[in-house]
Formats: sequence, C-alpha cells, structure tokens
Amino acid sequence: MIWDCGVEEAYEYVRAVDEARKLTETLDNLCLSRGGGGNELLQRAHDVLQTAMARLEDEFRHILVQSRQPFGPEHMSFRSSEEDVVDEGSIGSSFGDDSVEHTLQCDSIMSRSSEEFIIDLVHPAMSGSSEGFIIDLVHPAVSGSLEESIIDLVHPAVIPDLKCIANLMFDSNYDRECTQAYISARKDALDDCLFILGVEKLSIEDVLKMERGTLNSKITGWIRAMKIFVRIYLASEKWLSDQIFEDLDSISSICFAEASKSSMLRLVKFGEAVAIGPHQPEKLFGILDGYEVLMDLIPDIDALYTHEASAGSSIRRDCQEVIRRLEDCVKATFLEFENAVAANTSTILFPGGGIHVLTRYVMNYIRALTDYSDALNGLPRDSVAAASFSPQSSPVSVSSSCEPVSPMALHFRSLTSILECNLQDKSTLYRDDSLRHLFLMNNIHYMTQKVKDSELRSIFGDEWIRRHNGKCQQHAMNYERATWSSILSLLRDDGIHSHFVSSSGRVLRALLKERLHGFYVAFKEVYKIQTGWVIPDTQLRDDLRISISLNVIQAYRPFVRRYGPYLTDKHIKHSAEDLESYLWDLFEGSPRPLLHNVHRRS
Repeated sequence: MIWDCGVEEAYEYVRAVDEARKLTETLDNLCLSRGGGGNELLQRAHDVLQTAMARLEDEFRHILVQSRQPFGPEHMSFRSSEEDVVDEGSIGSSFGDDSVEHTLQCDSIMSRSSEEFIIDLVHPAMSGSSEGFIIDLVHPAVSGSLEESIIDLVHPAVIPDLKCIANLMFDSNYDRECTQAYISARKDALDDCLFILGVEKLSIEDVLKMERGTLNSKITGWIRAMKIFVRIYLASEKWLSDQIFEDLDSISSICFAEASKSSMLRLVKFGEAVAIGPHQPEKLFGILDGYEVLMDLIPDIDALYTHEASAGSSIRRDCQEVIRRLEDCVKATFLEFENAVAANTSTILFPGGGIHVLTRYVMNYIRALTDYSDALNGLPRDSVAAASFSPQSSPVSVSSSCEPVSPMALHFRSLTSILECNLQDKSTLYRDDSLRHLFLMNNIHYMTQKVKDSELRSIFGDEWIRRHNGKCQQHAMNYERATWSSILSLLRDDGIHSHFVSSSGRVLRALLKERLHGFYVAFKEVYKIQTGWVIPDTQLRDDLRISISLNVIQAYRPFVRRYGPYLTDKHIKHSAEDLESYLWDLFEGSPRPLLHNVHRRS
C-alpha cells in the first residue's frame, strides 16, 4: 500500500491525483464551452481519475483497518465475576431476613395456576454469574459527560492522512465511494466492539426461549454493554468521524449514524425482546434495570444522533419505542403480579398460624423494588396508577390521606391491600377463631415491621403504619377474647355470691371445685394446643404473653385467695406463679402436654 511506503511517497501520490482531478475538470469545461470534441482525451482523463479514486478508496479503508487502536480491558476496570456471585447466606442483603427455605415453601405454595407463579426470593440481579468478567464501570463515561469518555479508536497520527484522502475524493465527486468505505470499515469495528463486550447476535425468538437465569445474565450483560458502547465507544466513534469529515458539512453525522446503525439496532432489539416477553413478576427487576439504563442514556443518544436526515433519527425513534414498550411491560407486570396475589387460593393451612410465604414474598418483593424508586416514579403516572387500581384490586382503601402520593406508593399500597384481602380469605381456613386472629396478627405485624424498619417507611407513610399497628393490636385483642374470655369467666364471682346466702357449705364447695376444675381443664387444653402455635417475632410474642399473664393471674390469684378457705390443697393444683410460668411456654411452635401437677398455695 502506498501509505505504508512513507509520508513523502503518499503525498506525492496525492499531488498527482489532485493534478489529474484538476486536468479532468479543465477538460470538462473545455468540452462544454466548445460544444463537443476532445471526448477521447476527456475519457482517458476520467479513466485515470477513476483508477486513482479506486486506489484511494483501498488506501482509505486500509488505513482505517490497520490503524485501529485496541479496545479492551485497558479502557475499563474489571473484576472477576466470582466476587458478584451471591451465596445463600447473603440473600438477606436484598430480601431481609428470608432464606432459601422460604423459596422452597414458595415453590410449593405460590401458584397462579398451580405451578406457573413460582418465583425465587433471590433478586434476579443477584442470581447467577455472568460469563467471563464483570465490568466495574469506573470509566468517567459511566456517569460523566460524553466529552470525558473519548478514546482514540484509530492512531491519531493517521487522522491527517484520512482527512486528506476524504477531502480529495469528495472534491473529485467520489463522495459515495469514500463514505461507503468509511461506513464499511467502521461498521466492522463496531461489531468487533460488541463482540468484546459479549453481545451476541440474538433474535427475538432466541430471547423469548431463554430460561430465566440465562435471561437475567444476558440482561445484566446488555446493560453493561449499553453503557460502555454508548458512552465510550459511540462517543469516540462520533469524534473520529468529526475529525475526518470536519470540512464536509453534515457528512460526519451521516457516516457515523450509518456505521453504527446495525450495532445499535442489535442492542435495541434485545431490549425490545425483553419488553415483549411474558410478563412474569420475577422479570420486573431486569425490565426496570433496562428501563433505567435507557432513560439514563437517552440524552447521550440524542446528543450523538443530531442529524434529522440521517439514520440517527431512526435510532432515536427506536430507542424511544423500546422505552415505551418497557413502560408498558412494567405496567403489565404490575397487573400480573397483583392478579397473581389476588388469585392465590392455596388451601394449605400454614402451621401454627405463622407468617405465610405469600406475605414474606410480597413484602420482600416490594422492598427490593425500592431500589428502583426513581424509575418507578419516573414512569408515566397512568402506567402505575392503572395497575394500582386494576379490576382485581382489593376494596381496601390504599390511602386515606390527602397528601400527594407517588405512583410507586400507589401501587405498593394497592398491592398490600390485595395481600390483606387474600390473608383474610386464608384465615377462614382455620376452624379455631383464636388461631385465625393469631394468623392475621402475625402477618399484619410482619407487613408493618417490613415497612417500619426499611426505606418503605417513606413510601407508605406513618399513617399507614399507625393504621396497621392498630389492626395488629385488634387481632391480638380478638385472640385473647376468643381464647380466654370463656375460661376466665369460670373465675368470676357470678353466681357464687348467691350461694353464700342460700346454699350450704357443701353446695358452695362443690360449685367452687367445679369452677376451678373447669378452669384447670380448659387451661391444660389451651397449653397443649397453643404451645404448638407460633409467633415468630420475639417482641410481639413477649407482649402477648405479658397481656395474657396479666389477665389470667389477675383473675386467678383473687379467686384462690378469696375462696381458698373453702377448698383443700388437692383442689388447688397450681399457684399463680406456676400458671405464669406455663403461659411463657406458649407460641413456641412446639406442642407439649401440661405434665406438672405440683402446686403451691399462693
């Protein structure tokens, strides 16, 4: 190649070609002025110029290819993907106090139509490892301006040569050949960049067929590639075309857009495929990740593709269309999740009235979504509002406050209202009213604590927390009333006082023995059953035990003190301290019989 032989020979060739160009122009003008003649000489001049242009086109393409600068790890910071693999013990960093055992429970209980609604509790962005290396985006372009991200895609020393050839070919009316050579060479370079970034050529069908773990990994890689490709590579590509074609009006923008069109289309099509896939709730995190990165990159894309007449306008439209599709996908996925929660009709009794896996899943799901508050609140308001008040939505009020509510808060409140209605339905599976109220108390308390102890507090608000604290307390009172009212009524004075007046001592003692015996039998039965019930929260369990102890002991101790003289020691089987000790065995989730029969007189 001529340019490989040195600068002097290259520019001697350029001067010769320029002379041929000028001679051809002169002969053209002469032929026009004379009305013909000299056609043979003119044809020879055009042949020489065409041969020269073909050679320049080859040289132009050769320089572009041979002078490419490597694009790889030296332009980015990498870390091993092993550091990003989340083990079971660290799941709590995304989903609070829940572990893999709840995932297994979820697998067997959560169902949209039996098995379709099985979802892991692991945040999709945290599950599975990416192939090769995870790029830690510390390059300034990740969060900075496009100007900060420029790198040399070809060796700076050849820019004057490329510019010289381009100007000469345009002056010779061989602009089409020049731009095609440039677009072809740079298109290949852009494809190589995508290969380095791990972006595969995938059809929409390929994406739709992917398993969830594979898709999550591909989404993570796509997001990473989008940031680097747009903010580093495309910014540098635009700078390169601007340098080479700076004297040629809008040619730079056209060449840049045409060269990058197919690679950008490949990236955009993947986002489109993700958006049009099944609206599964477990995909929402990946969808929001994609939506966030596109929204973040739109100003950069608009700044790069400014020429309306070029392929750039088509690229901008395609990106906006994918954003719209992702917005629709978020809306549809919200609706799908609400409908799935509302339609979850498991008939399995949750043992001991504990926290249902559906409650854990929904609350941890929305807690994980708080990482996307900017994206969710940035969605068109009707996208989330429509989901929040879907036909399946519960009649429970999602807000009784007049204060402004964000779109995300609207959806979250609606979702928890639907969950509460579902829990109410599930509670009817318990035949024991006491256990039904304990179940609702446990689950509403869990929901409230999840909100109270996390960033959800600012989304739901203190009013929501107060209202649900009240619901929890009401179910606790209803539990005590259902369990202990009839038992403690045996220790009341009702009917006993009249026997002091009208009955003999033997009749009175018989009545007292019957009352006390009934109390012991009922207490023993409650102990046997409710030691097997469970209150997972330690503070809630202790508070309820204290409340029960106060009521029971305040009824039992005066009864024994008042009527003890009419009874013998064998009739008073337990002291107040004994009963208080037994009550602290309740709600541990391990049923046990009341074996102790030693008593002390109080």
